Amino acid sequence: MKLLISLFIGLLMSLTFAAKAENLSSQNFNSEKFANEYFNAWSATQSPTATKQDIEHYLSFLTDDVGHQHYPYDSDDTRAEDGKSSMREGMNYYLGAHTKYSSELVSYSFDFNVVVIKYKSSSTGVHPQTKQEMTINDTTLEVLELEDGKVSLVRKYSD
Repeated sequence: MKLLISLFIGLLMSLTFAAKAENLSSQNFNSEKFANEYFNAWSATQSPTATKQDIEHYLSFLTDDVGHQHYPYDSDDTRAEDGKSSMREGMNYYLGAHTKYSSELVSYSFDFNVVVIKYKSSSTGVHPQTKQEMTINDTTLEVLELEDGKVSLVRKYSD
């Protein structure tokens, strides 16, 4: 009897996992729409006229326990209960730091519950802590791991 119950629970868990994976399958998940909406939401947070509402819109794409890694600055990709809250705090700290910002989505791809976007950006601004002017021209690759239709881990690579 215990074996039968164990098999039933195992089957139920397998079906649940398969259903979640199916939610992000290429048939049900519009990767182009997601990539564009995510990129546009991120870009809006970098604008000189960005608002807290822009940040909240971007954060709506993320799980509450999102992990964030940005090489070479931050190599830790640990997901934490306060992941989204920590990102909100950091993004609000830098809100309005750019005096100029432009970006262009270069490419995207999707497979195995991962969306990869590549974009070019150019920004000028004043660092809120050092008060020094910064100019950055980057090409960035973001690997976005998805869970239940939301980003659970952001891995950023910039040149």
